[in-house]
Amino acid sequence: MILLGIDPGSRITGYGVVDVASATPRYVASGCIRIKSDHLAQKLAQVYAGIAELIGVHCPHEVAIEQVFMSKNADSAFKLGQARGTAIVCAANHGLEVFEYAPTQIKQAVTGTGAGTKDQVQHMVTAILGLDGTPQADAADALAIALTHAYARQGRSLSAARGRRRSGSRQRWRDFRPD
Repeated sequence: MILLGIDPGSRITGYGVVDVASATPRYVASGCIRIKSDHLAQKLAQVYAGIAELIGVHCPHEVAIEQVFMSKNADSAFKLGQARGTAIVCAANHGLEVFEYAPTQIKQAVTGTGAGTKDQVQHMVTAILGLDGTPQADAADALAIALTHAYARQGRSLSAARGRRRSGSRQRWRDFRPD
C-alpha cells in the first residue's frame, strides 16, 4: 500500500511517498512542489496540479496531511489553510481518502516527543527510512506525516518505529517543479 504525505504551503508544499506493504515502511519518493506565482489563485492551481501529478505518478492508496495549526500571523494561517484545502480537494477528486494529523502527533510519531524540532524530525525520518541524505525540511515533514499515518494504520504505537532503519539501498529525495 502506497501512502502520500503532504505538508501544505502556499510557497512550498512538501510531499513524501512511502510503501507500507511490509511491517517496515519503505521510502518511495519525496520532495517539494515549489510555487512560482505571486498570485494566490495561481499558487493554489500549482498546488493542485503538483498533487495531481504526484497522484498520477505514484498511485497512492491514501493521503495524510497535517491539520491546521494556530499561527500568530492570521494572513499566513489563512494562506496555509487555502493550500491545505486545495490539496485535500485534489486528493478527494482522485477518489482518495484523506487522513489528518496534528503537528504534535506527527512529532510524537517520529521523534518520541510532541515538542520535537524540525531538525529532530529530519534526523529521525532520515534514520527510519535509511535515506542517503537529509531531505529538505518540508519534504521531511511530509515523510513524517506519511510515517505517522503508516503507524496509525498498523495500530502500532506512534513512536514504536522510532529509530528503525530500512535495510537495503539508500534513497535520495528530489524537488518537483510544476509547469
